[in-house]
This record gives sequence, C-alpha cells and structure tokens, in this order.
Amino acid sequence: MADLSQIVKAYDVRGVVPDQWDETLAELFGAAFAQVTDARAIVVGHDMRPSSPGLAAAFGRGAAARGVDVTSIGLCSTDQLYFASGQLGLPGAMFTASHNPAQYNGIKMCRAGAAPVGQDTGLAEIRALAERWSEEGAPAPAATPGTVTTRDVLADYAAHLRSLVGLERIRPLKVVVDAGNGMGGHTVPTVFEGLPLDLVPMYFELDGTFPHHEANPLDPKNIVDLQAKVRETGADIGLAFDGDADRCFVVDERGEPVSPSAITALVAARELAKHPGGTVIHNLITSRSVPEVVKEHGGTPVRTRVGHSFIKQEMARTGAIFGGEHSAHYYFRDFWNADTGMLAALHVLAALGGQGGTLSDLVHQYDRYAGSGEINSTVADQAGRTAAVRAAYEGREGVRLDELDGLTVAADDWWFNLRPSNTEPLLRLNVEARDAETVARLRDEVLAIVRA
Repeated sequence: MADLSQIVKAYDVRGVVPDQWDETLAELFGAAFAQVTDARAIVVGHDMRPSSPGLAAAFGRGAAARGVDVTSIGLCSTDQLYFASGQLGLPGAMFTASHNPAQYNGIKMCRAGAAPVGQDTGLAEIRALAERWSEEGAPAPAATPGTVTTRDVLADYAAHLRSLVGLERIRPLKVVVDAGNGMGGHTVPTVFEGLPLDLVPMYFELDGTFPHHEANPLDPKNIVDLQAKVRETGADIGLAFDGDADRCFVVDERGEPVSPSAITALVAARELAKHPGGTVIHNLITSRSVPEVVKEHGGTPVRTRVGHSFIKQEMARTGAIFGGEHSAHYYFRDFWNADTGMLAALHVLAALGGQGGTLSDLVHQYDRYAGSGEINSTVADQAGRTAAVRAAYEGREGVRLDELDGLTVAADDWWFNLRPSNTEPLLRLNVEARDAETVARLRDEVLAIVRA
C-alpha cells in the first residue's frame, strides 16, 4: 500500500510534483474527497503554479467518476475558493502550495460553507482511501458520472468583500501592492476597481516560478522590494500577499512593517463597532495588545492554540465575529469563519482613509509592546529542552506557566512561548515585553537553555 504520510499534513496535502505526487494521485484524492464528504456537487479552484491546472482537472475527474458534479472556478485565490464554497454551499478543493517554492503543490480542502477539513475532520479518511486505491486500483465508476462545468466567481467575490467594508467615502490613497507573482495579481485589480485608490502594482504577472522573490512575506527579505517602492513613490501604505493570496502583510508610509498583531487589534476594533459585545479569537503568539484592545472596545477575547483548524473550531464554538493570528491569517464570521487577507486589507484601507493621519500614527495605539519575532532553534530533543526551560522558571515569584500550546511563561510585564514544530526538529521562541531590553534579556536567557 502506498504511504502518503509525507504529503498529507495536519491541514492539507503538500508535496513536490511529480516526485511525491502527480495527476494520477490527484484523481484518487478527488474520488476519496467525494466519498468522504458524501457530496453531490463540489467546487474546485487552483493557483498559478505550472502543475495546478492539470492537478485540479484530475481531481475533478476523480470526483465526477464517483457521480459528483464539479464546478471549476479556475484561477483563484484560496479565500476566493472559500467564498465559492460558502456562497454555493458546496465542499471545495483549492490547488496551491501557498508560499512554498515552485516545485511544490498541494490541496486545501473544505466542507460546504468553507468548514475546514483536517486530520480529525476527514483528511485522515481521504488519505486512507487514496492509499488503498493507489494499491488496488480506483473504485468502479458511478453508473451516472457527474458533470464538469466552469464558473467565474471573481466579480461576486469582490462584491461580497466590498459589501462588508465601506470604502466609497475614504480619502484618496496611494497603495503599493506586491503580489509576488501570485494570485493577488489576479484578485486585487477586481477588488480595488472603482475605489479611490491609486494602485502601484508590483509583480502582478501570474508566474508560479516566482522570478522576483518567494511569495512568502513572513520572511523579511521578501518585502524589501515593497518597502523600497513605498518610500520611492511616497505611498500611504504597502500590501504584500502570499502565493495563494489568503494572507496579507502591511507596511506603513515609512516602509516599516506593521505587525500582524497590530492589524488584528485594529480590525478587531472595527468588527466590534459593527458587532458590539462580540467575541474575538486570537492565538497565544499574538501580542497582549490584542486582548487589551478587544476588552477596551467591549468585546470578549478568547485565546487559542496556533493553527487555522483551532481558530476555526473556536470561531464556530463561540460564535466569534473575528479571529487573528501572528502569521497574518485573519478570520471573519461574515466570511464563513474562513481566513481572508483581502478583507483584512480592506479594513486597514478603510481605517486609514477614514481619517487624515498616517498609517504609522494610526497603528501606534495598537502596537504597545516590544517583541522578538519568531526565533527557531534546531534541537535533537524538543521535549527535553522544553522541560529544562520549564524547570528554570517554575516556582519563580510572580511567574505563571501554561501548556495550551507548547510552554508559555508569563509575568505582569512580559511573556514568552516555546513551541515544538510538528514537522521539523525545531523549537520556536516568541518573546514580548514592555521594552526591548527585557525582550533581549529573556530571549538570551531562554536560548542559552534551549541551545545548551
């Protein structure tokens, strides 16, 4: 029996094409997805990678052979696929490897209404079926195969987003957007059309080989071009999207990065103005400023583990109006609890354009602490090193520990979190404090133990 453990991850399928998976396997995934979701119809979309159209078509053939009708929306961003799943009430599959290098591809799957499919919600069963069928052969086709039709939902997606944020009366803004040759180059022109925005596009040509830089704005080297262009053009704001355009990163008018925690707090305040008293989800790596701002605006903050499946579960459980992560994933109840960087970007543009000041002045109220960013250490014994850190801080006066996700150690004026990677021999450290000196001291203290 084939072993798909290397490509079926916690939340999606991801691997090198054709070395680790190909169109033959994609067809089996399509058949398995149809069986596990018990769907009569599904929606399928794909990004701009060279392998994506073929993989998506194969997945559709596999589902259609099981008697399932397939709606292909073609080129799209991941949040555009979530929109189609929500709007059409259909399970969906998005072919993308997000920010990974060109030779990778993957599948992000969801149930109707953009509900996530992960290991505990269907992905393990899909993997098991695909493994079995790769050994035994695909199941017999249905007596009546499903149809495959195409549909363009880009205009509907743009209209839905714009219906959620009032942008018509904002002051004119100059906006630099770096699409990284990813799907932002496809969605941004339609979403921004007719708004009072002077758009300066960068790398809008769809090219899955990423000729200019990786489409991963979380890595500082990949926003250097955007920062330079913002300064050069005197723009009010810069936006960078990752490869499948579900995450959005922001730089201010000086070309300085705005932390995703500050964006989370800003958007939370705006969503609470629309939905007074609402609940806002934040993962435990976001800044303390997030729950503070949520409480100040009359909301209830709920802290959760890192990862979109945990956020979406908590969104559904609590009826939360919004959720944010340190990795620039932003989730909205008005968007089927799914993540959409584009909607977060529109909120930031509305907030900036609704007043006369600069973006750096605007976000200052939401960016209250110094932080280390995420620091990775390669270790042979994740559990042993974490236990050593726990022993060093346990019992100290005024220090609290919890293990919601890794180890969090907190005092009144600082906290740090140490989490193991699920896929690599790494420990990830995040530190936050009232001042940079305390951050540096804690960072060095903890790393000395981790790397001993």
